[in-house]
Amino acid sequence: MDFWESDRLAAHRDAARAWADANVRPEWVEEQQDGGCHQTMALHELLARDGILAAGWPPEYGGSDVDPGFARAVFEEIARRDLHVDGWSTTYMVMHTITHVGTEAQKRRYIPAALRGELLVALGYSEPDSGSDVAAAKTTAVRDGDAWVLNGQKMFTSTAQVCSHVFVLARTNPEAPKHRGLSMFLVPTDAAGYERRPIRTLGGQVTNATFYTGVRVPGSALVGEADAGWSVMRVALTYERGVGGPGTIEKPAMAANLAAWAREARRPDGTSVLDDPLVAERIGRIAVDKEVTRLLGHWVEWDAAKGGVPGIQGTMRKLFFTEAAQRHYSDALDILGAAGILAPGAPGAPAGGKFEYDFRAAVVSTIYGGASEILRDVIAERHLGLPRNRPRR
Repeated sequence: MDFWESDRLAAHRDAARAWADANVRPEWVEEQQDGGCHQTMALHELLARDGILAAGWPPEYGGSDVDPGFARAVFEEIARRDLHVDGWSTTYMVMHTITHVGTEAQKRRYIPAALRGELLVALGYSEPDSGSDVAAAKTTAVRDGDAWVLNGQKMFTSTAQVCSHVFVLARTNPEAPKHRGLSMFLVPTDAAGYERRPIRTLGGQVTNATFYTGVRVPGSALVGEADAGWSVMRVALTYERGVGGPGTIEKPAMAANLAAWAREARRPDGTSVLDDPLVAERIGRIAVDKEVTRLLGHWVEWDAAKGGVPGIQGTMRKLFFTEAAQRHYSDALDILGAAGILAPGAPGAPAGGKFEYDFRAAVVSTIYGGASEILRDVIAERHLGLPRNRPRR
């Protein structure tokens, strides 16, 4: 790999900034923070209108002629303005999964609708009794003629309040081994028997518990083969943990923001906080970890560009950057002192309260997309070839 620093999006940044200046409203940030939904539909409609959602997709599935580099720069600019597009991130992931395992009819039905902004997909993996052990799913799907009937409950179905579908993992063969009797379904949120209840999280986001009581879906809602849902999920997790898309775009450099504050903040003796060598060292370590995360991301993208499905690389990146983020925000609050606990909107809050807000949000980052403990098992077994530390079920 070439480690030379380059800005591959430099040619698009001015245009992306101009697009955001013309279209992004500052009040959307406060709406996301206060309302807890990390998907602003007005923004989503603009991204669809201008072909940004469709950039880089094949024309036969609704792809636009917008340069993918410009689209990536727009999403980076959106992230720089502290806006989330979580609903599109999960939809992007599911649509790419369909390109790998879906039927031609599914590709032509679902992908163009998603690129037009008409279809958004939330993830229905975790359950109340199993959490990150999603293969322990108890939600069932029973075949009834040409249809399937789902019964069960999912937890942490984020952005379901604005999504048209949930990508549901269900058990279709209770006699099969744990990982082999599962299937994946695209379930419409307007289906009879579907229910949603909001749950406010520590990080301020409103996620959801979703319920499926006799929910009937057609056979075309099955994504991949019946009882092969675990293989489908592994493809989806590859995109969730690191292969391109808006979900892998990080916020602006935290180290730079923290250093800027420390350079201006004064201690009683008149020195700046940054004059303390221990503070400078901690901020430096944050910058180093960010660079490692960037390089791991390039590794994932490089393998994907060759046609691979870099599951292990994405797993390694996700494990590293989420655990690093928790260390970073803990260090930041130590450096900021009492000012670090000032929330958004509080007078005098450093960087408008984003350090406190992001500290809370980082708590859950080592859980979604696979808990750190699960990811370590995956790396140990599939990459290092170490023996399992528990029997297969």
